[in-house]
Amino acid sequence: MSTFSGNLSLCAEARPDGRTVLAGQSFRAPYHVSKPYWDEAARTLLVQVVNPTAGILAGDRLESDIAVGERAALLVTTPSASRIFQMKEGTAECRQHFQVRPGGWLEVMPEPLVPHRGSHYRQITRIEVEPGGGLFFADLLVSGRVGHGESWEWSRLELAIDVRVGGELVLRERLDQSGTELQALAGLAGAAPGACFANAVLIAEERSTDESWQAPVAALHGDGLWVGLSRLRRGGWNLKIVAPGPVQLRQALQSIRGILAGFFPRLACDPRKL
Repeated sequence: MSTFSGNLSLCAEARPDGRTVLAGQSFRAPYHVSKPYWDEAARTLLVQVVNPTAGILAGDRLESDIAVGERAALLVTTPSASRIFQMKEGTAECRQHFQVRPGGWLEVMPEPLVPHRGSHYRQITRIEVEPGGGLFFADLLVSGRVGHGESWEWSRLELAIDVRVGGELVLRERLDQSGTELQALAGLAGAAPGACFANAVLIAEERSTDESWQAPVAALHGDGLWVGLSRLRRGGWNLKIVAPGPVQLRQALQSIRGILAGFFPRLACDPRKL
């Protein structure tokens, strides 16, 4: 069975007229970058990263490095979910690194991870935001192929994230659980077998004292949707969502981005898939 050692590198810079362009890009299968789209209203460049293969297999090693320069604004998303296939042995690993310079903005909002039965996947995320930079990062997870009666049956899932603002570590989290273990946690929230999760980070140090958006976000909690918000030690917030299914998760993210866009205008960029 063939495996991939994929690499993605993007560097976004602002031109003198304020438009953001990809000043540098390179990628190797299974990564592919579609034609960028400039959202004039939000002053943000949209880039979709496509995986043209069926999904992620044992032995695959994926690395991505995305950097946003001063005054540049970039939204990176994916058009479809990332499927982690069954692995009789071995594991798959993804390492991703995001950097934002002063005055820059980066939003990373891919479609969810879908771990299949018997899969083992490791994802390590490093985020570095310089003072004056901003970021919205969302990591989404569904319980498996619910339509195939296959929920919570992955072997092991490791999701680690470090976030630094101005060189200071403001968030370090690690999930390392089997599907059965995470199912038990979802049960505490009363979530259904098809439960979905989102872990989001918002960095906006210059506006960290304005929290008037928190009340409408918190008001989304209820009717099977769990929404939690906590302040980081510097420069931003961490948002957690537990939804009973993918439709509710998608709707919750739409609502949250809509609320936040009134305070952080770059989030008004239309990813053209939500």
